[in-house]
Amino acid sequence: MAALEWLLIPVIGGVVAGLWVVWADRRRKQAGDLNSLAGYARFREAMAKSHSGGPEA
Repeated sequence: MAALEWLLIPVIGGVVAGLWVVWADRRRKQAGDLNSLAGYARFREAMAKSHSGGPEA
């Protein structure tokens, strides 16, 4: 009976690890390509503005 109790420890660990994998791999809400591209365009515009008035190196 003691051997079966020791066998439960890795079995329970495997179940917990499996549940964690399912939880960690869940689908998350994605921003979408259009939002990402619009954000990148705003970033490029901001970088262009910050470098347009200074002296050239």
